[in-house]
Amino acid sequence: MIRVAVDALGGDRAPEEVVAGALDAASAEVEPILYGPAGLDTGGLRLVETTDVVSMDEKPAEAVRAKPDSSLVRACRAVGDGEADAVLSAGNTGAMLAAGLLEIRRLQGVMRPAIAVVIPSQRGPSVLIDAGANADARPEHLFQFAHMGAIFAEEVLGIGDPSVGLLSIGEEPEKGNALTLEAHALLAASDLSFRGNVESRGLLSGIADVVVTDGFTGNVCLKLLEGTIKALLDALRQEIGATARGKAGGLLIRPAARELRRRLDPDTYGGAYLLGLRGISVIAHGNSSRAAVASAIRLAARGVQHGVVERLNERLAERVVASARSQTPTTE
Repeated sequence: MIRVAVDALGGDRAPEEVVAGALDAASAEVEPILYGPAGLDTGGLRLVETTDVVSMDEKPAEAVRAKPDSSLVRACRAVGDGEADAVLSAGNTGAMLAAGLLEIRRLQGVMRPAIAVVIPSQRGPSVLIDAGANADARPEHLFQFAHMGAIFAEEVLGIGDPSVGLLSIGEEPEKGNALTLEAHALLAASDLSFRGNVESRGLLSGIADVVVTDGFTGNVCLKLLEGTIKALLDALRQEIGATARGKAGGLLIRPAARELRRRLDPDTYGGAYLLGLRGISVIAHGNSSRAAVASAIRLAARGVQHGVVERLNERLAERVVASARSQTPTTE
């Protein structure tokens, strides 16, 4: 039985949608454990009572220190203390990062945890990392993100020998700012399947299995993709319903349109992994529906089943740490 600690008060639609999603995800293999206030209707799921909540607009580090009995912090602490195998929250992303560092702690050798998001590309799912944990990063951080993303792609998405691309403004090796130029040199000398620089216009076509960037750029890309996909699907639905001919044609393409929406819908995966911690931590979108919450819980459980943390620990110890130290450019 895989135990997933769920922050019942995290997200814009909590606690109703969070509880509903947890009930949908519960199975003989997965036990969602809700962390929330006394009296919360859990539909029969186990409840760990908490007395506080971290809101979306609070300063993450301050909130985590000031509210040790909040649902978010207690859920993270459960993983750190071995009372749960994974944690999920649709709440304050910065607070999840801060609580993860405090309560779960980093794997040995990890410089900075990173958010890995699944991108629904035409070739199948790919990984964008970092999608928001580190607004500022150094070349050696991107180098490590690439290794973590490759392990995620192998273990969770089932991609053998995943290709790695570095997000830049052009495919040529000399294109980019100082960060990408130095990171390119590190990745080119690594044993990863590095395919060089990639451009953001190729993200949805599956230009690489793992796309590496800093958290600021990655978060901008992610939100642009989410907004573009939603706008296009909404526009398509409106156009189909605008005329009698469109409605007739819509009946014919309905199965394909539904499959396209399902594949591009963020709810399909539900959340993003915060990689680099000593336990599985999954961050869901703040506006997550019950379907997204259920998908995110299953995603967390899959990480436990595939031993993502253990694989990260092994690979980082064997390859990344020593390689990063030897390849990091020195400054006079």
